[in-house]
Amino acid sequence: QVQLVESGGGLVQAGGSLRLSCPASGRTFSPYAMGWFRQAPGKEREFVAAIEWISSTTVYTDSVKGRFTISRDYARNTMYLQMNSLKPEDTAVYYCAATSAHRWPAYEYEYWGQGTQVTVSS
Repeated sequence: QVQLVESGGGLVQAGGSLRLSCPASGRTFSPYAMGWFRQAPGKEREFVAAIEWISSTTVYTDSVKGRFTISRDYARNTMYLQMNSLKPEDTAVYYCAATSAHRWPAYEYEYWGQGTQVTVSS
């Protein structure tokens, strides 16, 4: 069974930074890709970024390009999201997700974490 557990969320002022982590555990689990999504109050969940596990190829939604960086530690089976220049509109619950399906860009995922709250104050 695959488990994803996000950490690193919190409260930060606008212009600040946070780093989210998501280790993937499970016997012999090796994802094809992992991604970050977010859901703000009253809004649908939206795609933020994804990374192909072997090549480290990345894709971002336009609103975070130049501010967020997705990365992964292959040996630790862990994905990260470095978030800089945070804005109040980045406030949301952030979810990590993983897929073993070989599709790129990866926008659909089978495995999901429980989410971590990110709140950006103005």
